[in-house]
Amino acid sequence: MSSLLRMKHEKDPRIDLVESVGNISDFKLFNNQVLVGIYIRPERTSGGIMIPGATRDEDKWQGKVGLVLKKGPSAFYDPDNKWFNGENVDPLQWVVFRPSDGWQLKINDAYCRIVDDVNIRGTIPHPDLVW
Repeated sequence: MSSLLRMKHEKDPRIDLVESVGNISDFKLFNNQVLVGIYIRPERTSGGIMIPGATRDEDKWQGKVGLVLKKGPSAFYDPDNKWFNGENVDPLQWVVFRPSDGWQLKINDAYCRIVDDVNIRGTIPHPDLVW
């Protein structure tokens, strides 16, 4: 992970995002939809460089990294093995996607997107890996 821009996180970004979205146990997704919470960078890098508020605000609209929060019942279901070749995502995994491929919404204090499973391009170990 040496190529990533290390950000200064006060707490684990997974925990921070889950706490921001709050209780979504009654939030039901249909079909192949995946709910992702958008990763918004903290104010500082680990080296102390300030990230301007306007730059961080762009993460809300143009962020391409999200945390899987929930999946619809047929998300990544592929009985003929044509689309996913056995790949799947689980809640609390970081994923990458094209921002325009998702439907944006805000749940409690978290910016989120609902994305079709086929529009999730991959998983990453840490959200700071992608800029």
